[in-house]
Amino acid sequence: MNPKTSPTTVRLVHIDSFTRTPFRGNPAGVVLDADGLSGRQMQDIARELRHSETAFVLKPHGPDHDLHIRYFTPSVEVPVCGHATIAAHYARACQLGLPATSLVQKTGAGLQRIDIQRHEGDYRIVMHQGPISFGDSFDAAQRQRVAQALGIGAADLEAHLPVQIVSTGHSKVLLPLRRDFELEALRPDADVLSAISRDIGCNGFYPFVIRDDASTEGRMFAPAIGIAEDPVTGNANGPLGAYIVRHGLLPHDGCRLAFDGHQGRALRRDGVVRVMVAIEDGEAVGVAIAGDAVQLFAADLRVD
Repeated sequence: MNPKTSPTTVRLVHIDSFTRTPFRGNPAGVVLDADGLSGRQMQDIARELRHSETAFVLKPHGPDHDLHIRYFTPSVEVPVCGHATIAAHYARACQLGLPATSLVQKTGAGLQRIDIQRHEGDYRIVMHQGPISFGDSFDAAQRQRVAQALGIGAADLEAHLPVQIVSTGHSKVLLPLRRDFELEALRPDADVLSAISRDIGCNGFYPFVIRDDASTEGRMFAPAIGIAEDPVTGNANGPLGAYIVRHGLLPHDGCRLAFDGHQGRALRRDGVVRVMVAIEDGEAVGVAIAGDAVQLFAADLRVD
């Protein structure tokens, strides 16, 4: 018989990201000092919390990064997550009383620079996302199939813009909708979207509109990884910034584009992602997202 292992006590923090208002934005669990946990225990905690993602903060593995973070949905581990990254660094800053600083995190998507800023008496977290990549445009049949899976017609998509997979570390299908489309009219079919995910190798679908005030609004569905709808998604709004530059959807000065990405209204979890895109020779070459956050509670969690 194997001896019983000693229980581990970790610090669990509940953060709402991309907002300063409790119960708005996107909730995430953050487990600090998670080195004593197994992958199975991390998955169990994420399943119990039922947030779209929970971040587990670990010690660095080498000199090229300051900490390592693993991310779990209720059902699977994912390489990286925008709102849980904001949450993890906001939680660390609050718990440790950190000054403004920059650091490097290691995730399943590689290395990302994080800036912890002081902003209006609180912290604001900036995440520099990974390399930008664009998939091929969906053909007419693919456009029709994904539109039907969202409960809309292909005519509700902007005819002159592509539906395509874009990644800045974690890929999303970006679906440009007509400017007058009401996002609350979407009626996604989780089973069909999951089937499409298996066929295309991408789990997130982000239909969006460009607002008249040069901001954006979208919704994000990822049922294939246990997320019926994600309230506010850094890993969708970041790729959207690159997409907007490539297809000339918002004006910029040739060097930088910045805009606010709104999300969460349909779930009464409104939040805002500040998106910043570096531009060279007319192309997006780097994307960063910034977000505020609010801590709801912190508690010690014993894991046997």
